[in-house]
Amino acid sequence: MALIFEIRDAEEGGYYARALGHAIFTQADSWDELRGNVLEAVSVHFEDAEERPRMVQLHYVKDELIPVEAA
Repeated sequence: MALIFEIRDAEEGGYYARALGHAIFTQADSWDELRGNVLEAVSVHFEDAEERPRMVQLHYVKDELIPVEAA
């Protein structure tokens, strides 16, 4: 079983991560720190090793607003 985290840029800098389908949320200032925080959050959430997912997918979503001038 794989667990997917949606990763977005935090407004104040860094990143935040939200697991899809589970109440798991974490944040960090750097990508490497985020990876560690995600793994720690998954371990805490799934205390039973048999239920813990074998893989975690980090899906980075970047929103960008582009102004369109009137033609």
